Amino acid sequence: MAKKDTRTLTRERIVETAVRIGDSESLDTLTVRRLAGELGVGAMTLYSYFRNKEEILDAMADHVLGGMEVPPAATDDPVDVLVGCGRAFRAMMLAHPCVVRLLSTRVSDSIDALDGAMEAVLARLESAGLKGADATRAYGVLITYALGFSGYQTPRTWGDDPEARRQRRHFYAGLPADRFPSTVRLSADLPTLASSDQFEFGLRLIAQGLAPAAT
Repeated sequence: MAKKDTRTLTRERIVETAVRIGDSESLDTLTVRRLAGELGVGAMTLYSYFRNKEEILDAMADHVLGGMEVPPAATDDPVDVLVGCGRAFRAMMLAHPCVVRLLSTRVSDSIDALDGAMEAVLARLESAGLKGADATRAYGVLITYALGFSGYQTPRTWGDDPEARRQRRHFYAGLPADRFPSTVRLSADLPTLASSDQFEFGLRLIAQGLAPAAT
């Protein structure tokens, strides 16, 4: 059993604990009763901070998005800037796996969330020469690519695990060759579809396509 946190109960502490449960387990196991037990309080106590689980989930999304950081651009090259923004989205989703589902089910209007996960990225894209609709479209492509890839990779644990990747390669190689000739032929490479290298490959192609043409 997890050690109870004896700090004073605050809204922020509730949200941080909820994010920890969501990241390490899943949003399905995150119930008000479970959260209250983790915090060492009664379930009714949490209702003085949040009216229901939906409000807790909204606060979790706001917390994670608001904490997103876009590292300083290493160069002025628009491709590098775009890649950096895509990596920032990906880093947030790796650090907080629960945000993948949260982003797929909720819309955040909190000031902190918009500042961390939208304004900072849009400003960086504009600094790279993307203006108007080009900046907003690039933002949309980057966040949805990172979100989609993260959702794809989550259950496919073999992506960055050599041993699991080897087992997956054997699975593909063992399929009936008369029915899956291409799959068998490409069995050595298919497990890499869920790897970080694959994310980087796709991200750079996207960045090259989005970068403004040199004048």
